[in-house]
Amino acid sequence: MHELGIVFYIIKDVKKVAEENKVAHVGKVVMNIGEVSTVVPEYLTDCWRWAADKEDVLRGCELKVNTIPAVTHCDACGKDYPTVAHGRTCPFCQSGETWLLRGNEVEIKEIDVN
Repeated sequence: MHELGIVFYIIKDVKKVAEENKVAHVGKVVMNIGEVSTVVPEYLTDCWRWAADKEDVLRGCELKVNTIPAVTHCDACGKDYPTVAHGRTCPFCQSGETWLLRGNEVEIKEIDVN
């Protein structure tokens, strides 16, 4: 379960931002997690609750996860398509000349303070 390690990095970054901005308490952190990022949102939120409550600035802080759909681009025909449904082979021209446009993100989108 690498989600716990990711949570520790998120906490470190959020604490740094809170300190730099003299924030006493963070109420919510919003994450963008790509559909094919290998991060399981449910595991991430479980780990978050356990770890965040150990930090005064994050105690009770909500973690909201936005799932970013995976989209692949085909260089052969120039079209984009849903990655999960079709994989690496373009459903329009059957080419394998494809690459992931988005859907692999693991990023902090927003930090709300209260």
